[in-house]
Amino acid sequence: MTNAKYKRKLEDLLYICHRNLPKVDENLIRRAFEFSFNAHRNDIRATGEPFFEHPYEVARILAKEIPLDDISVTSALLHDVAEDTEYQIKDIRAEFGDTVADIVDGATKISDVFKSHDVIRAEYYRKMLLSMVNDIRVMLVKFADRLNNMRTLKSLPPEKQERLAKETLEIYSPFAHRFGLANIRWELEDLSFMYLNPEAYNMIAREIKSRRREREHYIRRFAQPIEKRLKEEGFKFEISGRSKNFYSVFKKMLKQNKPLQEIHDLFAIRIILDTDDDNDCFAVYGVVSEIYMPNPEFFKNFISVAKKNGYQSIHTTVFGPGGRMVEVQIRTRAMHEVAEKGVAAHWMYKENVTAIDEELTSWVNWVREIFEVTSEGAVPTAQLMESFRLNLYQEEIYVFTPKGELKILPTGATPVDFAFEIHSKVGDHCLAAKVNGRIVPLDMVLKSGDQVEILTSKKQTPSPDWEKFVVTHKAKSRIRKWVKEEQRKSIDEGREIWEKRTKKLKLSINEDELTEFLHDKKIENLGMFYLGLRQANINADEIIQMIREEQKHPQSMVREEPKDDRLFSRFISTARSTTSGIVLSGAQDNFMHNYAKCCHPIPGDEVVGFVTTGEGIKIHRRNCKNIKLMMQMEANRIVEVSWPSSNGVMFVAGVRILGDDRPGMLNDITHAISSYMNTNIRSVNIDSQDSMFQGLFVLNVKDTEHLNRILERIRRIKGVSRAERFDE
Repeated sequence: MTNAKYKRKLEDLLYICHRNLPKVDENLIRRAFEFSFNAHRNDIRATGEPFFEHPYEVARILAKEIPLDDISVTSALLHDVAEDTEYQIKDIRAEFGDTVADIVDGATKISDVFKSHDVIRAEYYRKMLLSMVNDIRVMLVKFADRLNNMRTLKSLPPEKQERLAKETLEIYSPFAHRFGLANIRWELEDLSFMYLNPEAYNMIAREIKSRRREREHYIRRFAQPIEKRLKEEGFKFEISGRSKNFYSVFKKMLKQNKPLQEIHDLFAIRIILDTDDDNDCFAVYGVVSEIYMPNPEFFKNFISVAKKNGYQSIHTTVFGPGGRMVEVQIRTRAMHEVAEKGVAAHWMYKENVTAIDEELTSWVNWVREIFEVTSEGAVPTAQLMESFRLNLYQEEIYVFTPKGELKILPTGATPVDFAFEIHSKVGDHCLAAKVNGRIVPLDMVLKSGDQVEILTSKKQTPSPDWEKFVVTHKAKSRIRKWVKEEQRKSIDEGREIWEKRTKKLKLSINEDELTEFLHDKKIENLGMFYLGLRQANINADEIIQMIREEQKHPQSMVREEPKDDRLFSRFISTARSTTSGIVLSGAQDNFMHNYAKCCHPIPGDEVVGFVTTGEGIKIHRRNCKNIKLMMQMEANRIVEVSWPSSNGVMFVAGVRILGDDRPGMLNDITHAISSYMNTNIRSVNIDSQDSMFQGLFVLNVKDTEHLNRILERIRRIKGVSRAERFDE
């Protein structure tokens, strides 16, 4: 970039800022511009252009399309510095202060998630939502960042185009809607649609473009009598045609199962009034209704009852010339600013722009609720993802209590959702519901305008079946919590039943032996066993009798231990002998513990402890299927444990290898292992049959990365069909 070009870009950005922002600290933006330009001086984008073009364009979007303040523009210029250059957040903090540094840090933390290619996961949502609560401008920077990335997506490989388009459609577009950024949302949707379904996109674009002149001519003809009457009435206004974005047209085609030609609101106009009086909007609606017959089915009053994102407008659909339906939107200039710029329009003239505006209060409350850590632990990934989608519903209904209090719920909500919206205890004790004075089923789908009354009973408790039809996060999470709590109580009661029966009948069996017995009987784990006892699906006396029979005739249960099992037992013993035991968080080392046979933990594995009855703490691998269920059902018995610090000492790992039994194979394998980082082979056990061999190699390795590199080297050996960690 030439010095002259650099100066022109800076002056152009400052000009845009002065036109759109309430105040501009030119010195701040100049310093950020120069800092970013120098930091990215040697970086190149995938498009082949200088990388600085990206933060510059992001800053232009923040100054022109989502205008809030000069801090946002400054942060946009710097948003990739800490992630992609030698500079760190502390450098930005020293140069530009805490506010800018915190916004850049928030945007960087969200970006870090993308590097894992695992964006459709709860951690991504958590970081994004928390950044929004801390400072709204983090999200504005991310919107602008993603918008510029989508505009330049053409230069990327097809698989990356698809991944980014999916992320945009599933994450950024709903967020933009919730923030009230209509134009940003529509462009993100259309750009994503273009890459995800190019055939449908091109079809709609072609059809709409081919009829553009016809549509514009019709809209002018439609608007003329309205313009004439409004001028006669003395209104100051602006009328414009409104084109619908391609993705929303596509969704309507799918939802209504209709071709493009039958979608009714492709013809639309918007009337923007230069007035501060909301009543003028209703007066204009009256004028439009006098000229053209309205279709009452499509009337929406978002002025009296604004959307959650603050959007206000009157929507009406009327029959225009030739019987064609035309959508008319009527709003004031201030309402239009909010509709176009969302939260930025709300906060542009407020002193504390980091504060959460009233329109987002309920959403932020939901965000905080998401992060509540209950006795069950953090919200599971799948539930958080589901809740995320539910709380970004683009369609809402408006229902009322018997006293006329308004409640806004997502489309598809039921009386049970309404009950939990009023209060958790009302939902817990919901017995029946009246809608518009009539008793209705609890799974009835509500519609806008319904008056709902909830009948409660102290004896009533949530039903697990409710979760099948409720749609709000609050209802779903409360029902799940209650069901899980009841299940835990039942498990504890089932354990008491078992302990009383075994004590009375003098049966001696520990939990490990019981687990092994239940596994043979196809009972998944102890939790399910105790639950079955409590629910009377399992008879304790029958189980005790079966155990006694096996204890009387142990020889009938003796099976020849397969060679693999003998090798594995030997390996486990060797592995554990290399460490001094296990460490309990916040306790001494001399506590009673043993190792679970279901997952065979060894040093190097991530482990967790489960407090048993009479056997101390049972050590499981953290990814063990049994411990995962126990963490859900009996979280209060889970303790944090770890292996002692090795101080650089190697830990033992087993490697199982299968392949062709050819001359020199053993030599090739041992060379591949020992030649990498001088890896020590502790023992080798080989068995061959029918020209195939199977071997167990016990090695000293530094860490899992060391082990994985060795496995990769072994797999490249000619004739090796499988090489894997021998741990289960």
